[in-house]
Amino acid sequence: MKLFLQGLYHSFPVQLVMLHFKKFQVLLIFWFVLFSTVNGSFMKTFGADSLYLAPEYLGNVSMLSTLFVGMAIGVFIMSWNITTFILFSRHFRFLATTSNPFLKYCINNVGIPLVFLIFYFIKAVAFDCNKELMSYGEIALLVLGFLSGLILIVVFSLFYFFRADKNIIRRLTPVISNPQLFKAQFKKDETRLNQSRLIRVEWYLNAMFKVKKVRDVSHYSREFIETIFSRHHFAAVVSIFIAFIGLILLGFWLDNPLFQLPAAAGITLFFAILIAVSGAFSYFLQSWSIPFLIVLFIITNVLYRYEIIDPSNKAYGLNYKNRDQRPLYNSETLLSLCAPEKIENDKKNMISILENWKKKQTEAKPLMFLITTSGGGNRSATFTMNVLQHLDSMTHGELMNKTVLITGASGGMLGASYFRELSRARAAGMPINVQDKKYMNDISNDLLNPLFTSFVARDLAAPAQRFKVGEYEYIKDRGYAFEQKLNANTRGMLNKQLKDWYNDEKNARIPLMLFNSVVTRDGRKMIVSTQPMSFLMRPAYDSSHIMDAADPDAVDYQALFAKQDPLNLRMLTALRMNATFPYVLPNVWLPSDPVIDVMDAGIRDNYGQETALRFIQVFQQWIRENTSGVVLLHIRDRKTGGWEHPYESSNITEIATKPMLLLEYNWYKMQEYSQNDLMGLAQSMMGNYFYNICFQYIPEKNDARAALNFHLTKSEKKDIAGALGSSSNQQAFSMFQNLIKNTHSLTVR
Repeated sequence: MKLFLQGLYHSFPVQLVMLHFKKFQVLLIFWFVLFSTVNGSFMKTFGADSLYLAPEYLGNVSMLSTLFVGMAIGVFIMSWNITTFILFSRHFRFLATTSNPFLKYCINNVGIPLVFLIFYFIKAVAFDCNKELMSYGEIALLVLGFLSGLILIVVFSLFYFFRADKNIIRRLTPVISNPQLFKAQFKKDETRLNQSRLIRVEWYLNAMFKVKKVRDVSHYSREFIETIFSRHHFAAVVSIFIAFIGLILLGFWLDNPLFQLPAAAGITLFFAILIAVSGAFSYFLQSWSIPFLIVLFIITNVLYRYEIIDPSNKAYGLNYKNRDQRPLYNSETLLSLCAPEKIENDKKNMISILENWKKKQTEAKPLMFLITTSGGGNRSATFTMNVLQHLDSMTHGELMNKTVLITGASGGMLGASYFRELSRARAAGMPINVQDKKYMNDISNDLLNPLFTSFVARDLAAPAQRFKVGEYEYIKDRGYAFEQKLNANTRGMLNKQLKDWYNDEKNARIPLMLFNSVVTRDGRKMIVSTQPMSFLMRPAYDSSHIMDAADPDAVDYQALFAKQDPLNLRMLTALRMNATFPYVLPNVWLPSDPVIDVMDAGIRDNYGQETALRFIQVFQQWIRENTSGVVLLHIRDRKTGGWEHPYESSNITEIATKPMLLLEYNWYKMQEYSQNDLMGLAQSMMGNYFYNICFQYIPEKNDARAALNFHLTKSEKKDIAGALGSSSNQQAFSMFQNLIKNTHSLTVR
């Protein structure tokens, strides 16, 4: 038994696993991320596991989609094998004397990949059965697709190295067949060979997975062994280069949906690139790798600072050309944009819009609806569409006619924008049934596949490709890929510019839509609209009583960028600016001086209530005089009260990190607490002229909540649709129905 354990300990597979944990542990981070993602531990609330366990391709979870993920996992495994072979082979010189040394290395290095694959299949079968509601026959096809892709890449890679082995042996045959030269090389390096630190290995697995004793290599010269390894290393680096060229080509064809890989494949290829780059650096630069990276970082930073290179994402449609006309972003500029006379002019413009809206109504004093919708990726977009469709049916298609304003954050605005455009097309005479469930399916479709494929193929690999919006030119990146996919999901109906909505909003033929994003420089809100919005730039106040008014906490996009053709902005870009989830989508940089960039609206106002309540405050007098009251229809993707997902410390590391992460975990809850105060003030201010109706997505099971993601599983879509039937939402629909019939018979809630 003792001899068996000693033999096991000194086996090549065991020594390789130990070496991975002993040296270059950074490479194991990628495996840790894959394991934790598949397990549902890493980014659980964002549904990262579904990207791997139920990948989509061309809108379907199919054998073809898992084939691509299998191929990506295969590329990752081979990249990891190639990189570690380059780094570790010097510790195992016996490999140089075997046929097909890289194949032998891969077979003996199969431990970690094999454990991952077994773990992956266990999780995938359970997930597809429970979340994707698939039969075992369908799941078997998915597994077959994955294995086919994995085997295809592995076989192709090994075939490449088989050919490389033959070339290496052919070139070294003269050296092996010349005994005098062979002995001379051996004597020259015998001392150094004996002094080198090799890892003791007694046996290994050969190509037939049979145990084989390690050969004595003491009679081989160091030059001979290192020559063999260096040629294999060069072949490995060439394979990485070929794969990189493949990514570049993929970047040129990415506009075709056929080349938009599943998101999991894109993420895994990114990991494979990182591993391969680290191996190439170690191979070519060796001990100079870190100094080279430091110098490269310094040079890149200098080039970026002086705008020689510019990786920043732009707002498509906006003019970035005339640098001398860029507006100053400072206190004086913002104060001038919301000067009292400017506010009065903009309020008059808005009142004219409200008067146009009132003329459409059949009642002398109609109810005025404002819709706010929360962020939350596709789950919020889908829930918002469901709610609006149901409300539209209750009003017999009159919901948009009764609504003055729509605002909110992120995913919710995707759903609301699509619904508004469908209603606009219906009003124009197009044969559209706005309540058709196919539109809910449209907005719930995946948005991540082209995004991650573009990140890997375009942002990291391919040369810059350009496109135009009007006369202005921009670079295609993952922001562009996101917009194109959103455009495809919404049947091309949102592929317009702000100016295309100007007249309809001005004449109140459709509700106003306010897109909000957050300026990272100072946290101010950037309000994007077709109409001037200076009256929303700071809290309303009585100038006769308050001498020193509050500084602007919001920016009127149209006023600030008046010289940059602001209404030329694409609607798809306005939506993306409103939904720029950190890291997933790039920040949008705007042409100001200094340059500012904006992020997701949810950072400042995830529920949209802050903007809506300020609007009500500004126009409260007109509302009292001309309406029966204002109804705030609040659509949110999470339960009210702040009880969901409490921040608990379950281990000692979380106790240490809790003070740092407290704000992040409770950010949306603190927004809710603050906005509840605003809601109370609005109630006090408006009295019986204010109604608040809240629709909220509450999952049927707390542990089966739809992920905050741009990707939904079948069970998540089903759960979101079923949420309309919850008791709280049924009560809200009932209140809405009664309010329409008789507003004064309801007690304000």
